[in-house]
Amino acid sequence: MSEVKRRHAGGYELTRPVYFIGFMGAGKTTISGYLANTLSLPRIDADEYLELQEDRAIADIFAEEGEDAFRDLETKYLEFLSSRSPRFIGCGGGVVKRAANVAVMKRTGYVVFLGATAEEAASRIPNTASRPLFKDIENARRTIAERQPLYEAAADAYVDTTGRTVRDIAEEVESILLENGILMKDE
Repeated sequence: MSEVKRRHAGGYELTRPVYFIGFMGAGKTTISGYLANTLSLPRIDADEYLELQEDRAIADIFAEEGEDAFRDLETKYLEFLSSRSPRFIGCGGGVVKRAANVAVMKRTGYVVFLGATAEEAASRIPNTASRPLFKDIENARRTIAERQPLYEAAADAYVDTTGRTVRDIAEEVESILLENGILMKDE
C-alpha cells in the first residue's frame, strides 16, 4: 500500500506531530494556533481535547479525582493524538511529569519547549484561579524550577518567549521546524 501524501492549502506539510511544551502561559496554545493559521496546517490543544472528551473542566477533574487521575487521562489522549495525522499539538504544562508522555512525544514527533518566567506567565493568564497548579507567583516560580529539567530533557528545541511578540516567537519556531525537516514546503 502506498503512502498518501497530505497536501494543505498553505503549501506546507508536517512530517510528524509537533508538540509544544512549557509552563502555563508560555504560549503553547497561542503559538500552535498562530502557526496553524499562518501555514494552513491542523492543530489541536491537548487540554481542550481532553475536556471535550471527558465533558468536564480540568479543574473539576483535579478537584474530584486528583492529579494522578488527570495525568492518566492526559496520557490516554496524548497517545490517541499522537496516532493521528501530523499536526501542531499544544500540551498541558505538566505533560512532562509522566515519563510515558515524554516517550510518546519523542517517539512520534518533535518537541518544542516554550520558556517563560513566572511573571510573564502570570501576565498572560487572565484567570489564574482556573489553573489548579498556578495558585500564586511564588508557587509558579517553584513549579517552573521543578519542571525545568523535565522540559529540557523532553525538548528537541527551546524558544524563550519572555517579552516577545507572538509573530516573533512563531517565526523562530517555523525556522527551527524548516531547518530540522519537520516542516516541509510542498513541491
